[in-house]
Amino acid sequence: MYLSSRRYGWIARSLCLLVPLLAAAGFLCQVNAAEAGEITLNHVRFSASDGASLHVIETGSATLDQPVIAFLPGWCMPAALWEPQLRVLGQKYRVAAFDPRGQGESDVPQGGYNITQRADDIARFVERYPKVILVAWSLAALESLETLDRDANARVAGLVIVDSSVGEGPDPAPSGAGFVDDLRKDRAGALNAFVRAIFRQPRSETEIHNLVQGAMRLPLEASISLFPSKVPRSHWKDIVLKLRMPLLYVVTPQFAEQARLLKQDRPSTRIELFERAGHALFADEPERFNALIQDFITSLQR
Repeated sequence: MYLSSRRYGWIARSLCLLVPLLAAAGFLCQVNAAEAGEITLNHVRFSASDGASLHVIETGSATLDQPVIAFLPGWCMPAALWEPQLRVLGQKYRVAAFDPRGQGESDVPQGGYNITQRADDIARFVERYPKVILVAWSLAALESLETLDRDANARVAGLVIVDSSVGEGPDPAPSGAGFVDDLRKDRAGALNAFVRAIFRQPRSETEIHNLVQGAMRLPLEASISLFPSKVPRSHWKDIVLKLRMPLLYVVTPQFAEQARLLKQDRPSTRIELFERAGHALFADEPERFNALIQDFITSLQR
């Protein structure tokens, strides 16, 4: 029997302080055809350092002075969740959405489900393009920070952190272990409740089902090993404060206080609050989010 989505609403509010989220293959986002226009999504692959075949969705084109907008999903998430961004922003920019190992249409290798390998995978993804704006949601934000800390890549012209902890206060609630226990007891039920909890706007039962089934591709223990629970939160704050590139921090109310403190400690940071959206705020309010990304890119070119 599926667990109550109401009972697990707190997971989407607090677990993402430690890590983020969910998963799925075959997720199809609904986009207004008139707004998005006709655009072709291209599916390409590249090899990780350990030989794993990793999948990317690309579209659009860019002039030499325009960065590629590179989207990274959270815990076990598919790149296809960014489809409203790919179809709209791809009309003006070159855009790419990455499926991390074990997620979406990427391979599910035996190993590499740790932040060191995942950071290396992101670095190889970035190296495909001359200049990028990284847009990283949830767990991917921490993995992106780790990538930039290991190699301050000049190709990254700006970073957008979407609803993830940056190591500022307040400390997260101790919820991670409880969610792991639930995954081990009833993985499908826990994931079902978890997926429903990240959206504020209603999603179809088909989408929910596909997200849960996509999450199940990744072996249970591999998915749990993605949680960087042993990394102190000060590690992420130290990295963020050292960043010299433009930073846009887009949050829901659960991270409003972290955003306020980050702005205080790093005044150049741009903060945007989505008060009526769920954790997957770019899916709940795609028009606003897309406009925000375009404005951020424009500000870099002034």
